[in-house]
Amino acid sequence: MQLSALLFSLFLLSYAAISSAEVFFEERFDDGWESCWVKSDWKRPAGLAGKWLHTAGKWHGDPDDKGIQTYPDARYFAISARFPQFSNKNRTLVIQYSVKHEQKIECGGGYIKVLSGYLNQKKFSGDTPYSIMFGPDICGTQTKKIHAIVQYKSQNYPLTKDVQCETDQLTHVYTFIIQPDASYSILVDNRERDSGSFYKDWEILPPRKIKSETKKPEDWDDREYISDPNNKKPADYDSIPAEIPDPDATKPDDWDEDDDGEWSPPKVPNPAYKGPWKPKKIKNPAYKGKWKLQWIDNPDFEDDPDLYVFPALEYFGIELWQVKAGSLFDNILICDDPSYAKQVAKETWGVNRDAEKEAFEESEKRRQEEEQRQAEAARAERDRRRGPRGHDRHRSHRDHMRERMMNKYRRRYDDDDDDEDDYHDEL
Repeated sequence: MQLSALLFSLFLLSYAAISSAEVFFEERFDDGWESCWVKSDWKRPAGLAGKWLHTAGKWHGDPDDKGIQTYPDARYFAISARFPQFSNKNRTLVIQYSVKHEQKIECGGGYIKVLSGYLNQKKFSGDTPYSIMFGPDICGTQTKKIHAIVQYKSQNYPLTKDVQCETDQLTHVYTFIIQPDASYSILVDNRERDSGSFYKDWEILPPRKIKSETKKPEDWDDREYISDPNNKKPADYDSIPAEIPDPDATKPDDWDEDDDGEWSPPKVPNPAYKGPWKPKKIKNPAYKGKWKLQWIDNPDFEDDPDLYVFPALEYFGIELWQVKAGSLFDNILICDDPSYAKQVAKETWGVNRDAEKEAFEESEKRRQEEEQRQAEAARAERDRRRGPRGHDRHRSHRDHMRERMMNKYRRRYDDDDDDEDDYHDEL
């Protein structure tokens, strides 16, 4: 009974911690989702504006868990939603969403943007300034990374690290956590993929420390050991041979100097030979240690305690160009509590991932079977067009021409039996 009470208390504490999270924006794309979103007219006059399908996708773990999916291929996609303006000063900022590339994406993004200030949502485009751009980008074999681009004083700064994204056709959750101490974490599927500091991993501010230009003093002795000056090479050291005649060798009894030449014993290593002369090493009394380049305070560095702070955030947007469409976005969240974000990921992606994987594998099996069926049908059609009769006609015509040739030469040599060999040779 006491254990049950303890577990219940822990549950209440956990629930209280999660329920204390402040949620600034959350979107599950339930029915009526379009009332909160504005589709941009960007590229519409040129006929290059893509559409957004409200769907759970071709394979899924729950048919009712729908998101929005890019469609059709080779289009620009831009859509945004507005939420109550807020500042991340002195608070944790968590940005999270899921994306599934059903199209087996070859070149295209799956990232999102969070924007500050006024936005004309009908004109939202690739040129619209943003505060944060985050998420996967894939193009060929070279680009398979997670973007984390942040705005500071109207300049955009990309993450200097190369953080790898997922490249399969299943749903994955991407989370960007920014702390008030300017540290950050990037999570994929609720697991940390990278972390660090705004000071080190973005080239926003000059470095705190720089290498000193001071050169090593000429009298700096960094030799830890030196040759012993008192250890002199013996006068006859170089005259000691490396090999000597084997003192135990004897001339064989059957050795014939007339046939075999003058006998000489074989050579063996000289035990007195110690190799090339090397003086002994002793500790260097003048040793000052290994010279190290000195790090000094950077005079150009000026700290900004608000380095992690963005202008008041107010919009969430998705803006992409995709060669092959089919990326499905869902379960968007902006809040101030990483624990709440993890719980949301578990309740959405976590409970459906195994069922989605099974559905994908079944879909792949059907696709491969259909490809095999089509290939077999194509082979059957080729065989039908060739046809056995057409093949026989071609062979009959060839045999007929051969028979005519044989008859021709048979008549030619018929009157001369002696020329029968010539007949066969000419054939």
